[in-house]
Amino acid sequence: MNKAYAFFCRAFQGVFRAALPILPYREPVQLDGLASIVPLLREKAFSSVLLVTDAPVRSLGLTKPLEDALKEASIACAVYDKTVPNPTIQNIEEGRALYLSSRAQAIIAVGGGSVMDCAKVIGARIAKPHQSVQHMGGLLRILRKTPMLIVVPTTAGTGSETTLAAVITDPAARHKYPINDFALIPDYAVLDPELTRGLPPMLTATTGMDALTHAIEAYIGRSTTKLTRAMSEEAAARIVRSLYTAYENGGDMQARADMLRAAYCAGVSFTRSYVGYVHGVAHSLGGQYGVPHGLANAVILPYFLDAYGAACHKKLGRLARIAGVASPNASDSEAAEAFIRWIRETNAKMGIPETIPQIRTVDIPEMAHHAAKESNPLYPVPVLMDEGRLAQMYLKLMPAKEENA
Repeated sequence: MNKAYAFFCRAFQGVFRAALPILPYREPVQLDGLASIVPLLREKAFSSVLLVTDAPVRSLGLTKPLEDALKEASIACAVYDKTVPNPTIQNIEEGRALYLSSRAQAIIAVGGGSVMDCAKVIGARIAKPHQSVQHMGGLLRILRKTPMLIVVPTTAGTGSETTLAAVITDPAARHKYPINDFALIPDYAVLDPELTRGLPPMLTATTGMDALTHAIEAYIGRSTTKLTRAMSEEAAARIVRSLYTAYENGGDMQARADMLRAAYCAGVSFTRSYVGYVHGVAHSLGGQYGVPHGLANAVILPYFLDAYGAACHKKLGRLARIAGVASPNASDSEAAEAFIRWIRETNAKMGIPETIPQIRTVDIPEMAHHAAKESNPLYPVPVLMDEGRLAQMYLKLMPAKEENA
């Protein structure tokens, strides 16, 4: 990266860091289970809602108690259950149309990060009917009050239940639009580990590593605060303690509760201190090939921690000691390397691959362009990288036979 642009990136990040204390960050009000939703709607005098979910969640019956309670309370409930992993612009427009035709007054999202992101941007399109999703991409492009949003996560990873972020895919352009705006922070959240009990092991693994990526990228960046450091430390400690247990024994509710809390803490951290190149690259892979976001983050994370090298050792080493993956007496470099080893070893134990086989060399320049455009100048990473440097990182993510082809 040339010196002038690097200076601009660091200056841009410095302005945002200085502004952190005055920006309107908030956390959602936490509700006590699904049963608390109907009384809240009654209190608000809402008579019609849009429920956003996906077919798998609905087929498992996770939304049925809520749907039944709404019916008993005579609150009309239109259900949009066509959300796909990496939600699309079509999902948004279909959900928006259903919200309007059903005269809904609020949105409830029950599902994983894709469902919550879909619900957030449906609300944004309700608030700004003349602005396309494509033009919402980036930072602070909404700036208008959206319909009341209640989120009920059924996975423990994305942290979308507390963040100002949403990511929407345009399949035609093979591109993802990360959208960041305070208007997207949910108003209320239900954190119930019972709703994650049936999460398949691989999804438990990849969403858990997604949460760890949020915690680490926020922690090693240059825009941390006392709050975000504490949240990342709590998230990392809980993940190290409970992720493999939740993967191996999905019925362990203490481990499930730990992971749900970890995802929430990591969400609080990265929504204020931002993420890094792991996310920029993961979003490009999701847009180009449909690689699930948590899986991409899990694979990519150790490669970038290696690439940052000594620039991240002090912070990563401290986090490693706090999380318990390194001895209290280990040096920063020793502790950082121990954490990177722990990530790789835990990935392997949970069946997460070391590479992304979908990557084709011909696609790398465009993906590197998208990753650089998303990440620079916003993400306060330990080491700045331009498109050329990021392109080299994609090569590392390819299986050896593909890289040498």
